[in-house]
Amino acid sequence: METTTENIFDKAKRLGHQPQECMGALLPVRDALEILSGRWKLPILIALAEGPQRFKEISKTINGITDKMLSKELKDLEINKLVIRTVYDTFPPTVEYARTKHSESLSPVIIALKDWGTLHRKEIIGK
Repeated sequence: METTTENIFDKAKRLGHQPQECMGALLPVRDALEILSGRWKLPILIALAEGPQRFKEISKTINGITDKMLSKELKDLEINKLVIRTVYDTFPPTVEYARTKHSESLSPVIIALKDWGTLHRKEIIGK
């Protein structure tokens, strides 16, 4: 049985789409992957799904992340409006991190990734 592989642009042309349309559809995906790329961003967002947490609480929840990396990733998430940092006027200052309303829109994506990961694991290792 012979299988054929078809270039994504060839398939798009066959379906009547122009390459520019395909690239236009890929750009938002590339943007999303750029924002969420790396080993730690999704685990941080998942940890914050439980509610606002202080830095050390997040650090204890996510095994293997260094304080330096956690700090960097929290800053990146804050820049992209996925995490909000709140500083309370206490002594010493209390700082909490929480997910923004905007980041809540990622919940279905995270669930879909978890479901796909489960299926993929079964496909690859049979568990």
